Amino acid sequence: MKIYNLLIIVFTIFLVSCGGGTAYNQLVYEKNPAYSWGYAEFFGNYYSNYGNNNNVLSVSLFTDSLKLNTLGNLTGLGQFLFLEDVFQAPTDTLLQDGTYTINDSGKPFTVAPGKNDTVDNTLYPIGAYISYYEYNAANSTMKLISHGSFTVSHTVSHSTYIYNIACNFKTSDSLDLKGNFSAQLPHINQSLSTSKSGVRKKLAYTHK
Repeated sequence: MKIYNLLIIVFTIFLVSCGGGTAYNQLVYEKNPAYSWGYAEFFGNYYSNYGNNNNVLSVSLFTDSLKLNTLGNLTGLGQFLFLEDVFQAPTDTLLQDGTYTINDSGKPFTVAPGKNDTVDNTLYPIGAYISYYEYNAANSTMKLISHGSFTVSHTVSHSTYIYNIACNFKTSDSLDLKGNFSAQLPHINQSLSTSKSGVRKKLAYTHK
């Protein structure tokens, strides 16, 4: 009887441990992340072939230990916010102060919503989305951003231009996503190296 009771206790502990393990492996989404670094890319009037002469920027913001290695691949853990189509006036080449709304009008101060698109039989996200990179690579995931806005302002400290970005988004599965960024935001000119309406290079990710 004692052996039987011991087996029951061991089996119960095993079940509890398994349940606990499952809980620990579940993704815990940071709803108000502090993005520590990022950059913007300028693509010019990327959609001029479609009658839209507004300029387009993309904005990439990163948290925690996410870094770019020497090969240009993203490594580490954390959250990566990607705003692919941030529309500006035809005369603007830098990210301007103001509030940008998620919608697909293509007008200045708007951001294209996140969608899944297929090119050459490959499905990939476009527009606004956030990627979560976890310790367990199998748990890493991506969520499309369908509504909301982000606000940009700037300050100048010791001749250094600091971007302040405050996000207020909602994902396609109704997750509230805020987040803030306050740091330098380098701008990279990609307008001469990217064909109009071609597929822009996405960050490769290597889990380490």
